[in-house]
Amino acid sequence: MTVLAVQSQTVRLTSPRARPRRISVLGATGSIGENTLDLVGRDPASFTVVALTGGRNAARLAELAVKHRAELAVVADETCYAELRARLSGTGIEAAAGEDALVEAASRPADWVMAAIVGAAGLKPTLAAVRQGTCTALANKECLVSAGPIFMREVARYGTALLPVDSEHSAAMQVMAGGAPESIERICLTASGGPFRSWSLADMASVTPKQALAHPNWSMGPKVTIDSATLMNKALELIEAHYLFSVPAERLSGLIHPQSIVHCLVHYRDGSVLAQMSCHDMRTPIAYSLAWPNRMQAPTARLDLAGLGALSFEAPDEARFPALRLARQVLAAGGGSSTVLNAANEVAVQAFLDGRIGFLGIAALVEATLGSSAHISAPSPDSVDEVLAIDAEARAIALSQLLRFAQSAQAR
Repeated sequence: MTVLAVQSQTVRLTSPRARPRRISVLGATGSIGENTLDLVGRDPASFTVVALTGGRNAARLAELAVKHRAELAVVADETCYAELRARLSGTGIEAAAGEDALVEAASRPADWVMAAIVGAAGLKPTLAAVRQGTCTALANKECLVSAGPIFMREVARYGTALLPVDSEHSAAMQVMAGGAPESIERICLTASGGPFRSWSLADMASVTPKQALAHPNWSMGPKVTIDSATLMNKALELIEAHYLFSVPAERLSGLIHPQSIVHCLVHYRDGSVLAQMSCHDMRTPIAYSLAWPNRMQAPTARLDLAGLGALSFEAPDEARFPALRLARQVLAAGGGSSTVLNAANEVAVQAFLDGRIGFLGIAALVEATLGSSAHISAPSPDSVDEVLAIDAEARAIALSQLLRFAQSAQAR
């Protein structure tokens, strides 16, 4: 299990440090990146910022780079390079742009790298971070969903401490620390249920992007927020947990927990169930990974169980939220199926945000793409290039299915 591999490096990383911890944040302008830098900024003497990267927001990236005295700032979109360079002129901070520059930023020597680039675009930079053989805090689902066997092989090869940042996987790591893998019967990841937990299928058919982006508990980027509303976020997390903790699909499950206080429950063979609890603030799991294997002060609300009064749980309704069913099918099929699911979902979410399909069309488009892909029963991809080729092909299939969906809607 990854947890045990991480623990094996505790002695080396807990020894007193003579210098601040050198860190890089890939995806600095996103929600996870901003929260990470919020924690760093509260204790600047403990950290040296090596590299920060962003997608298109050159203004915000430059602002963060200057504030945290980064050595390098990289914007993914090359058309934004001139603005980034101009904003950093005279600061002594290097500016760069493009895919190769992202990989170079991830490769710069650091003690800890936050991998928070959203989507398949984060795969190569995150692998570059892993190959440093230090600590990689993983907030990019696609690395494991699209390329789980390849990614975990590199983690083992380079002896990297892989620290999951998703609140559920961070919780599982904490709960399982020191436990023998064979003693675990089941890992249960919780989900808030999103804003439409109690809506009927008929009502969900008319959901707007604005409604779907209004998450009741968490503040996240648009892609993750939509995934939470469809429960695809939980489906992807089940696939991640399969690779992170070497747990077969039949020993993974999801549970609706509207309060988002319990983040994971681990069932042991003696009948014990251990859980991790905290208020719903991403700075808690980020702080755990940032200070690991120690703990750091975080400015998060403290849990008041008496004030809450009660916590509730319910089984997910897969008729209204079929994403969990699709995740189990993908884990059973193997091959490149999880890569197809991830790519199709990215296309479907963007189509929904663009008003091209309805809310229920997201899962329908993903399922149609899976049904049309030849990679469902094919051997697993053996390289990043193969993964990216399957990803590109799946996106093309999803776009063709999207066109068919539109034509079918017009016909009605």
